[in-house]
Amino acid sequence: MFNALNNLGDMSAVSRLLVFGGCYSNLAATQSMRAVAVELGIKPQQIICTGDLIAYCAEPVEVLDLIQDWGIHVLMGNCEESFGFEQLDCGCGFKPTSVCSALSITWYQYASQRLGSEHRTWMKSLPRIIEFQYQSARFRVVHGSVTSINQFIFPSTDAKMKLSQINQTDADVVIGGHSGIPFGQLLVDESLKNKIWLNSGVIGMPANDGTADGWYLLIDSDSSGYRLTWKRLNYDAKASQKTTRIAGMLEYADALTTGLWPNMDILPIKEQVVRGQRLKVKSMSIASSN
Repeated sequence: MFNALNNLGDMSAVSRLLVFGGCYSNLAATQSMRAVAVELGIKPQQIICTGDLIAYCAEPVEVLDLIQDWGIHVLMGNCEESFGFEQLDCGCGFKPTSVCSALSITWYQYASQRLGSEHRTWMKSLPRIIEFQYQSARFRVVHGSVTSINQFIFPSTDAKMKLSQINQTDADVVIGGHSGIPFGQLLVDESLKNKIWLNSGVIGMPANDGTADGWYLLIDSDSSGYRLTWKRLNYDAKASQKTTRIAGMLEYADALTTGLWPNMDILPIKEQVVRGQRLKVKSMSIASSN
């Protein structure tokens, strides 16, 4: 029987944590992310991936092997769930008639044909929730939302809904993945207690902002609490574009260098209107008394 929850305990003894998601079968981006972690001196036990290791690009097995060798904490995303349990589609939550749904057939079949039983067993064993304590805050890491592995949560998603989701847990901070857009939002509940919703962004696809960069999140301790800083990941996007194009995922191959998603079916209007505008994500400093 597999564990749905991985509680990492109190992580306050380390000065820095790294969170990223969405490798999306992009080997060059994943290699770059590991190199950045080594350069920053961040050990594998201080790193959390929010899932979706396999998706749009051409090197699913190579990415899985790298992640397993790296030894970091990995959350089950909807893609891990689908591949692990041999489901018929990616379970991304796309509307059946959407362009995203149509495009997903190609990459899902491509990756599925390359995975061995050992890869599926490992993905099936991943936790659906990761929890930890950092300074005075309790963190819960989920893939989509607290209640759904494939729910898209964006910066413009209703704040009351986010707060309601957080309040269904005993956490102060929820870190989500899945949506591909990095952001942080401070929320205040009825008792005037601060709650926070975070998304690290993803490394394997751009953030639809006209740049080829991926994104990751650093959580640093400081004298008054902790600091959240989003960073761009620069990598050899042309290398991944080449392999992805050869594999037949042409729309996603183009997106790797244009920085623009093939379509915006999943995006709310507010995120659609800023397509192609270089993204800026402000750092957040959180006091220990939060």
